[in-house]
Amino acid sequence: MHLVLNPLHNRPSLVPAMTTKSLPSSDLRKRLREIAKILQRTMPSPNMELDHRSPWELLVATILSAQCTDQRVNQVTPSLFRRYRQPAELAAAHLPELEQLIRSTGFFKNKAKHLIACGKAVTERFGEQVPHTMDELITLPGVGRKTANVILGNAFGQPSIVVDTHVKRVAKRLGLTRSDNPDRVEQDLQRLMPESQWTAFSQRVLLHGRYVCLARKPQCRICPVYRHCPWKEKGPQ
Repeated sequence: MHLVLNPLHNRPSLVPAMTTKSLPSSDLRKRLREIAKILQRTMPSPNMELDHRSPWELLVATILSAQCTDQRVNQVTPSLFRRYRQPAELAAAHLPELEQLIRSTGFFKNKAKHLIACGKAVTERFGEQVPHTMDELITLPGVGRKTANVILGNAFGQPSIVVDTHVKRVAKRLGLTRSDNPDRVEQDLQRLMPESQWTAFSQRVLLHGRYVCLARKPQCRICPVYRHCPWKEKGPQ
């Protein structure tokens, strides 16, 4: 299972406000620890769903995954990486050919431009090596905080919290944040747990939102953290 990014990923979602009860910080941390334990038990290996063999391939795949399923991206990237193996090769890509290769991922014209520009930046400024700091990553074309956190956590093993539409929705329903702003949600979650848990927890929450706590029809009957969920609109179990 996986996640999604780039400026396309970082657009705010138009979701109605959700009402949850607030708890004192100590109680909130205690409840979060229980939620984290349950999700760890039910999802011991919350693997990234985008196929990749290197930080560069993960970066490309993540850019392609904006407004697209991971499964579709995984169908496209094998031929893409056979044609363009390194950042310098993608930087020199013929735009119409690249557009055709990635067409099925949607928004292919913008994505193709981002990929070529990103290939140039990684080649010229970073010696064909994907940078491994937030400050450097967000200078790359098509890369925002969400994409950067995907790379930091999954390619470089650095503590990171990826806030996509699923994480934002689940965190709010669980009362872990009151904000709809992804940066604020990231900060709220960071404050509630030790760094060592950031990456795995956010990936589990993402997968929980993708497959259980759905936007329109949440599967409350099979939710493993149901009793810890204060969302007033949750269904019966």
